[in-house]
Amino acid sequence: MVANARNMARKQPRATPLPEPAAGFREESEKLGARLKRIRQQKEITMQKVAERAGIARSTISKIENDQLSPTFDVLQRLAVGLDVDLAELFSSDMANAPAGRRSITKAGAGDFVETKEYVYEALATELRSKKLFPLKATIRARSLEEFGGWVKHEGEEFLIVLSGEVRIYTEYYEPAILKPGDSVYLDSQMGHACVSVGPEDAQVVWVCTQIVLDI
Repeated sequence: MVANARNMARKQPRATPLPEPAAGFREESEKLGARLKRIRQQKEITMQKVAERAGIARSTISKIENDQLSPTFDVLQRLAVGLDVDLAELFSSDMANAPAGRRSITKAGAGDFVETKEYVYEALATELRSKKLFPLKATIRARSLEEFGGWVKHEGEEFLIVLSGEVRIYTEYYEPAILKPGDSVYLDSQMGHACVSVGPEDAQVVWVCTQIVLDI
């Protein structure tokens, strides 16, 4: 497994057309790409500057802003760092009335959705800024490590628990493991990792990550 990790170069996100919204998704008043562009322009930050801060190619950011590419969660975290915003702002289009308290209830299906080729994310508690944790539900679409596109690596730690279906969790220094409903994994996010569904149905998981906080 370690040998495979050395041979697998980290790939840039793949420029694939955005999928159609899944049944039951609520309409967003502002698409992710438009939201990213609006935040960047409001902060008067050039695309090149965001690229340098986030460690992402400028062309990749341009494709995301123009809804030509679906970013992975790893890329979204990097973009939040590059834009110097809370990760929740990339999911929620209305952050004006963020409460000062530390309680947030998200009713079933009422989170903020972002689709990628590998996952469907439902971000939870997005009205709370400056959270130490970023919780989300995810539907895992990828069926192989090759389809996923390689390792994900970022700062922090994360916890995943399977709600339905089965997943295979790949980690850079361990053999792959199968997780079934009720099984969970806690890992160091700086270690290469990836998660794919196995079996006929897309797995449903709860995923909790620590926020990336860097001085810019």
